[in-house]
Amino acid sequence: MAESTNNTNGTAAAPSPEDLKLYELSQKYTLEAAKRLRPDGLAQFVRLQESSSVRIRALAQDPWADHAALNAAPQVPDGDKTKFLILGAGYGGLLYAVRLLEAGLARSSEDIRFVDAAGGFGGTWWWNRYPGLACDIESYTYMPLLEETGYMPSKKYVEGPELLEHAGRIVEKWGLGGSALFRSTVKAVRWDEAGQAWSAEVTEGRGPGEASRELTLKGEYLIIASGILTNPHVPKIPGLDTFAGAVFHTARWDYGVTGGGHGDAVLTGLEGKRVGIIGTGATAIQVVPKLAKYAKELYVFQRTPSTVSWRGQRPTDPEEWTTKIATKKGWQRERMLNLDRYMTDGVQEGQENLVGDGWTEMPAYSAVLGSPRYPIVDPTPEKIGAHVARLYKLDLAHSEAIRARTETIVKDAETAGKLKPWYPTWCKRPGFSDEYLQAFNLPNVHLVDTDGKGVDSATPTGLVSSGTEYPLDILILSTGYDTPSIGGGSPAVRTGIDIYGRGGTSLNDKWTNHGAATLHGLCSSGFPNLFFAPIAQFGQAANNVFTLEVGVEHVVHILEKAEARVDGGAIVEVSSEAEEAWSFEIMRRAGWFATVMGCTPGYITSEGEALRQSPDQMEMMKKARAGPWSHGMEAFTKVLQEYRDEGSLQGFQVVKAA
Repeated sequence: MAESTNNTNGTAAAPSPEDLKLYELSQKYTLEAAKRLRPDGLAQFVRLQESSSVRIRALAQDPWADHAALNAAPQVPDGDKTKFLILGAGYGGLLYAVRLLEAGLARSSEDIRFVDAAGGFGGTWWWNRYPGLACDIESYTYMPLLEETGYMPSKKYVEGPELLEHAGRIVEKWGLGGSALFRSTVKAVRWDEAGQAWSAEVTEGRGPGEASRELTLKGEYLIIASGILTNPHVPKIPGLDTFAGAVFHTARWDYGVTGGGHGDAVLTGLEGKRVGIIGTGATAIQVVPKLAKYAKELYVFQRTPSTVSWRGQRPTDPEEWTTKIATKKGWQRERMLNLDRYMTDGVQEGQENLVGDGWTEMPAYSAVLGSPRYPIVDPTPEKIGAHVARLYKLDLAHSEAIRARTETIVKDAETAGKLKPWYPTWCKRPGFSDEYLQAFNLPNVHLVDTDGKGVDSATPTGLVSSGTEYPLDILILSTGYDTPSIGGGSPAVRTGIDIYGRGGTSLNDKWTNHGAATLHGLCSSGFPNLFFAPIAQFGQAANNVFTLEVGVEHVVHILEKAEARVDGGAIVEVSSEAEEAWSFEIMRRAGWFATVMGCTPGYITSEGEALRQSPDQMEMMKKARAGPWSHGMEAFTKVLQEYRDEGSLQGFQVVKAA
């Protein structure tokens, strides 16, 4: 990692103290990552609904659905056809619906049909109702359509109930309440060449004791708007099914066990109980302080510590809102861009920091988002090495400050040492809290650090780590979700839906055999009138709503242009030449993301699978094709805007639907 330079005599100069420090740090990072690298990679986890355990599979069910009310509502008929069939009723699906209505592409909500496994609108904010839940991105930039709804969030980082209520606010304002089929899973979607529409095979659940209903829904356009936090998973812990106490996942919180309720963190059910929580990611950072207040003993099982920076939560000041924040048309997009510049090392001289939180103190996060400041990184060892060294240097002050903060807050030196993150800031989604580290100063809170190995096993009475059994009454699994990059970012793998295009071509097979193949990350050749939430081959932002909004804006433009061209319904399809040209542009930029090779296994690295080098050049090319745009989201939006300004829908084949 250390770089040397030649002095005037042509001999190598001694490395600077900073270079030596960076070298030592990189060695420490490498050792810590190696502890956590497992040969089974993603296979060490199983989705809730695919577990061999009846009890774990049951956690996949929706605990919040009002089955009686849903069953009493008018049934969506088998064979129902709409113009837009949208899979997903979270913020992404709602953004699509609103923008399609605004553009006149959907004449009314009757042109839209949502399908979602949940019992209501809200996506991740429907499913997640754990105590302490809040958005980790500033509300003013995260909550969609604030400008259009005129809503002022109550806090800088609003909590779960308010995020769910906001989904309802959008539904009510645009009259979308009757447009959804809830409690429904989509097994497969097929392009019907004769009918020139998409056909979805759907199973609608009806609640406990009720037979499910099989039906087929059709849509002229199919939009897959499933989010990135779609499939909760759990580690395959030997003996987990034998544990006699209560078990649940944070994405399926059980207030019947803990007491309290959504927005009510008075967890009296934990009093006198020994509680274990597995995981120390972004969710646990919010949950642990709430558990610590009520549990008799709280054991926090840690594989990899998170970076935990300051939060600075505060109520929204109405005067500041009207005079400094929501002051003009387009203010929210401007604020999204402003936040993104700080995370992509793209801040210009004299630019005001509008958000001013912990996210804006980590320009090295550009390692996974890209940066507009630098050109394409040539894939040579020298160029890659210099690029990685620069980012390590850029990250040094922040990572050192995070470790120093941990040491300052946590009073026990041994515990503080185990809570320090030894990896670059970009390797794991950072956390922000003014309560989490402080919780480890309480006498009833115990950190069980597994030294990167994870929990060994479960028994009927507790969990075993490093040969020691920890007796528990309640076990909480804060073990996260499938990585969105699973299957190279394939929409089929990520959602678990079989997608068949022209001639019965499987999108999953196409992705498996050739790698990611899209135009602008949103659509793929051979799959007409299909658009999906962007993961591969798109710009990425830490603010996922910003990413969604950019994608929705672009798809709506494509459809507006296409329908105007043929004066009505259109068949819109990317050419294979266009998607290959775009894939090549993504591959050219893949060198930027070599920084993840020094990361600890986790969500960003697909549990280490992204770190594996293959002697098969084709496999390495597939990995390169699945990357994001390497110059950051703002630069990416300019690429899309230039495309839209040109106006010809270059790369698309458009014909009038029969």
